[in-house]
Formats: sequence, structure tokens, C-alpha cells
Amino acid sequence: MSIEEKIQYYKESLDIFEDTMDKYKFLLEQGKNSKKFPEEFRQDNFKVKGCQSQVWVVPYIENDLLCFHTDSDAFLTKGMITILADIYGENLPTEILSSDFDLIKQFNLNIILTPGRTNGVYSMLNQIKNYAETFSKK
Repeated sequence: MSIEEKIQYYKESLDIFEDTMDKYKFLLEQGKNSKKFPEEFRQDNFKVKGCQSQVWVVPYIENDLLCFHTDSDAFLTKGMITILADIYGENLPTEILSSDFDLIKQFNLNIILTPGRTNGVYSMLNQIKNYAETFSKK
């Protein structure tokens, strides 16, 4: 699936739920289903700055595609970073850079997330974008 198709998939998945608590549960489930995080990468240089909780995003290249190991110490945040890694991971860095990073408005997360968590999601997106910029130059 393309980045846009994945964005649409998660938007539709969140739109199914009318109740805010059900949307929270969906985000929590995404975190529970995340891939195991390699402990050797739980380092400060991989932490996302600007998040209320601790979030790690570790880039790596596999078959010329930019991929991410992700984790968080907060369940809701872990769900969000898992979704973002699924959307943007396993793509060419140039594809990531040319995609739409304004997910908050598309997912309407600003309605269910606190301003602090919303800012944290923007920080996660910026980190992914920064990694894509770095790897697009290689």
C-alpha cells in the first residue's frame, strides 16, 4: 500500500468509532500489536524531543527502503508511533518527503488528544521527516 492508502486506511479505521474511548482503544491496540523493539536502540540519541512520554524512532535501510524501529513508554503514544511507522516505513525516503505530513487534521486526533500529545505527534512526524531527508541524501 502507498503512504496515501495507509493514511486513508487509518482514517477510515478511526472514523468507524463515534465514541472517543473506542478511538483510544484502537490506538492502544495498535501499540499492543507493534513489533518488538531492539533493546540496544533504547538510547537518548534515538529519542524524539518534544514528546511528553519517551518515544524512540530508529531508522534503518532495508532493500533501499527507509524503515523504522519504534517504541514508547506510554501505551497511547506507542500506538501512535506504531501507526506512523506503518504509514511511512518501508518507503523510499523521497516518497516519504513528498507525502502529506498533516496527519493530525486528517485523523481528527486533535479532538481526542490533549494539546501536549498532539504536539508530540507533530514531533514524531518531524523526526520521521528528518530521517527521510538524511537518507535521501545518501
